[in-house]
Amino acid sequence: MSKIIKLSRAELTGPKERRLLRAMVDQVPDYLFVKDLDCRFVIANEAVVRINGFDTPDEVFGKTDFDLHDAASAEKFFEIERSVIKSGDSIIDMEERVVDAVTGKEKWLLTTKVAMSDDEGVVIGLVGISRDITARKKEDSLRDEQAVVVEMIALNSPLEVVLERLVRLIESQLDGIFGSILLLDETGHLTHGAAPSLPQEYSRAIDGIAIGANVGSCGSAAYRRESVIVADIATDPLWNDFRDLAALHGLRSCWSTPILSHQGNVLGTFAMYSASVRCPTEIETRLTRMSTRTAAIAIERRLAEDQISFMAHHDMLTGLPNRSLLIDRLTQAILQTERHNPWVSVVIVDLDNFKLVNDSLGHTAGDALLKEVSKRMLDCVRPTDAVMRLDGDEFVILLTDLPENTDAISATLHKLRTAIGEPLTIKNQAFHITCSIGVSTFPQDGTDAETLIANADAAMYKAKAAGRDGFQFFTGEINFRAHARLALLEGIRKGIARNEFHLLYQPQVDMKTGRIFAVEALLRWTHPSLGLISPIQFIPLAEETGLIVPLGDWVLEEACRQNKEWQDAGLAPITVCVNVSARQFQDLNWPSRVLRTLDETGLPAECLELELTESLVMRDVDQAVKIMKDLQSAGVAFAIDDFGTGYSSLSALKTLPVSRLKLDQSFVRNLAEDEDDRTIAAAVISLGQKLNMKVIAEGVETDEQVTFLRNNNCDEMQGFHFSKPISSEGIESLLQAQEPKTSSGAIEGRQ
Repeated sequence: MSKIIKLSRAELTGPKERRLLRAMVDQVPDYLFVKDLDCRFVIANEAVVRINGFDTPDEVFGKTDFDLHDAASAEKFFEIERSVIKSGDSIIDMEERVVDAVTGKEKWLLTTKVAMSDDEGVVIGLVGISRDITARKKEDSLRDEQAVVVEMIALNSPLEVVLERLVRLIESQLDGIFGSILLLDETGHLTHGAAPSLPQEYSRAIDGIAIGANVGSCGSAAYRRESVIVADIATDPLWNDFRDLAALHGLRSCWSTPILSHQGNVLGTFAMYSASVRCPTEIETRLTRMSTRTAAIAIERRLAEDQISFMAHHDMLTGLPNRSLLIDRLTQAILQTERHNPWVSVVIVDLDNFKLVNDSLGHTAGDALLKEVSKRMLDCVRPTDAVMRLDGDEFVILLTDLPENTDAISATLHKLRTAIGEPLTIKNQAFHITCSIGVSTFPQDGTDAETLIANADAAMYKAKAAGRDGFQFFTGEINFRAHARLALLEGIRKGIARNEFHLLYQPQVDMKTGRIFAVEALLRWTHPSLGLISPIQFIPLAEETGLIVPLGDWVLEEACRQNKEWQDAGLAPITVCVNVSARQFQDLNWPSRVLRTLDETGLPAECLELELTESLVMRDVDQAVKIMKDLQSAGVAFAIDDFGTGYSSLSALKTLPVSRLKLDQSFVRNLAEDEDDRTIAAAVISLGQKLNMKVIAEGVETDEQVTFLRNNNCDEMQGFHFSKPISSEGIESLLQAQEPKTSSGAIEGRQ
């Protein structure tokens, strides 16, 4: 609503009245002024006088904004004030940006301008009052930019981009401050993270400095694990080695704070530099705390992603590439071979009688032996070759750019056997290890990666059958392994028709309450003549041949039927978890079969969880998300199985409608004695919870494992510590032993 202040001309211009008005307005901390019809200052309080760089109000009297501001700003102020004077309509709480003439700093003002009239109602000017809202605008900007930085972290933006945005945010909040983030590497050196405003020559000079007790502000802060404030670089002994460098670039003070992980490990440092000698203000200290926390989240996210990527592609014991990289490396080698015509050979090395080392001296000694053998194999090959660990005591070596004869291959094999056979001492006991080696070569023994690996494996078993401690080239004959494979395949087909398969169920337990909230359905096969056959033997073959699709459909139907039967018997509802194979997931009709199975069995969709592996989902993320969301809309939940053994982009993982991550049992097995596994497990738990997912540990067998998982806030567990896979009757007995639970409470355990 418009408001006009009425004032007589005598009141406005009389000496006594002007003195009275000036005395009053000078007490107002805001900027208060009166202007005439030509928008010239008639009255201005001391705040207006100071911001415009004058000493007395008389110096402002008669001036316009064109005398005080740049042309563009003055023109804007003039048009607004002329509009107020002409229309009589007030401008309320308008935000204006001005420059303090004394400090040269930009300020934000919240301004109100009201038309002023005399006692006859004639407009004779306007009254304005402005409040300094610079601090509020900075706080608003800080919150907005913080949200942007957090979003960048969540969307998996490159770490260097996130850190630079964070440093620029802090610099925008402060005057005369240059921010810097350095990252601590594994060797104890600080490397460049972000320093957008520091001189590039200075940043390059300190990139890679080793931390220490007296290494400037940052090196000392990282070493001492505490903030280091240097008010005067020119006199502080911490800067003895860098004083001239800082002086060259006009840096006089530096305050550094270590960036710590949630476990207390130093990740890097955050520093503020100033060209003046001084200590940080309270605001600067507060912003430093905020920055280090945000930087820690970004760096930990990057480290966790790098760690998961490395775990997905490398053997954690030896550091060698693992099976996941084998096909890719071999395929690339074949493509190079086709272009340039040299040979490429696949060499599978299996240590003879390795089990004796584990049995006699324990797994720790066995691990030490595998590490030493890995080093010896690496020493025997060229940089163009590759050594990989498949599993246990089995390794693969890719030999590339070979001449078209077996002499060079044989020479390398003899070198390998000799190196591996050298005695080694473990726990003061000498060991003499031999190996069996199988070789296949492209293109004679296969034209694709899978065939070459299979044929090298067949040759290796032939070497073992020949007495071990030797090597064999693939000859092309069908050996006993191929016959066994065909027989097993035929047995699966007949087993489906004869109902030879059945399900066992393993409970999943909430670690806080100890209650069963779900069970995993596990497929078992009892062959009429061979007896119980391990899933490890038949499931990979069923997956390869496509028989996993009818098997998987049967498992889903039987698991849903059984769960509904438990509910009909009066037991509290629980979730049944069913594994999904790659073949099933790629079948376009599979989602409709899931929904039909739920409809036919009468099981509520909320009582079914489907478990997918990382590698399965990452084949086509967009398609996976669509399928999962379609089923999720019906109530079906999803979990990522064997998490940590594959590789998934965290930005992609964040988009998946997944409620749980299953920590693979390979990381749980040695939690009590393996520091690497403890680190990995803690990282996966932290990562999953940061993505708002429950984390369940598989293969939990010991009290020590349970203690570690509890201490690291793991949500759920599954394994022999609570129960091995048991029959449906056994599950029924366990559920009956629990206290009664409501339907909603049973499902809450996995939300």
